[in-house]
Amino acid sequence: MRRLAILCVLVAALASCSSGGNSKAKAATTTSRAASSSTSASSGATSATSTAGDPSHPCGRTATAPARYRHVIWLWMENHAWSSVIGTGSAPYQTGLVNACGSLRAEAVVGAPSLPNYLGATAGQIFGIHDDENPSSHPLTADNLFRQVRTAGGTSKSYEESMPSNCTLTSAGEYAVRHNPAAYYTGADDRAACMRDDVPMGSVTQGPFADALSTDTLPTFAFITPNVCNDTHDCPVATGDAWLKSWVPKILTSAAYQRGDTALIIGYDEYSPVPNMWIAPSVRPGATFGPSTDHYALLRATEEMLGLPLLADAANAPDVRSALNV
Repeated sequence: MRRLAILCVLVAALASCSSGGNSKAKAATTTSRAASSSTSASSGATSATSTAGDPSHPCGRTATAPARYRHVIWLWMENHAWSSVIGTGSAPYQTGLVNACGSLRAEAVVGAPSLPNYLGATAGQIFGIHDDENPSSHPLTADNLFRQVRTAGGTSKSYEESMPSNCTLTSAGEYAVRHNPAAYYTGADDRAACMRDDVPMGSVTQGPFADALSTDTLPTFAFITPNVCNDTHDCPVATGDAWLKSWVPKILTSAAYQRGDTALIIGYDEYSPVPNMWIAPSVRPGATFGPSTDHYALLRATEEMLGLPLLADAANAPDVRSALNV
């Protein structure tokens, strides 16, 4: 009897240990699963944030365009038709932007050579100009996009690569004044504004435009002109493509672009149909506007995006915003 009692006690103790061990194992499993779930959630959040800031996927992030944009940036390239840029081995970066964002497939020039196109895009008319003479030959008092923005209480700036000093009125080295339309406007406060707001661009790492991006102080409207090599006027398309690849991601990863109310439009002045890329968080990837249009449609869209009245022939241009969702 005594041996039997001892045996029963031993059996009971073993059962209790087994039960306790199972409980601890279950608790450990639960804790492990919770930790795994937490890690997974954290990883997902990091992935989402990374995707949101990924400059290779700048468009299609939001369903609707802003009622009014805080910033619109124009970046102008030179002297190539669509077929010599988009889809070629010389311009993989620009081709990627067209596929990732939107474009006008039949945008034409509004004059020739360069200057009339820059003036037409910023004033809605070319003033009968058919040359590339300096501002001293063509002082223009008409209203223009730069002045419109200032009048509405915003800021407009031009960033000119390789320009020697603010609002330089003659070409110098790789700076071409004919690609700097703000230098031609002399009405109202235009000349004073040019001396203040038409500035050398600087480099990718330092200078007025890099500083505006890094300090989140972009103007309402920014006009960017590379020098005559980097805009492909005097150098190969591949040179311009590499230049864009060095600059555009800085724009797309800036705080201004990440907020969702900044648009970047890259275009060429000539030849028709001009290559162009419309980049904004709301633009549908691969979106296109197929009907014939011209630089006046660019002006109309920009004025509408900034809540401004339409200048001259911009009022007759087609609406391209709906097709691109910009």
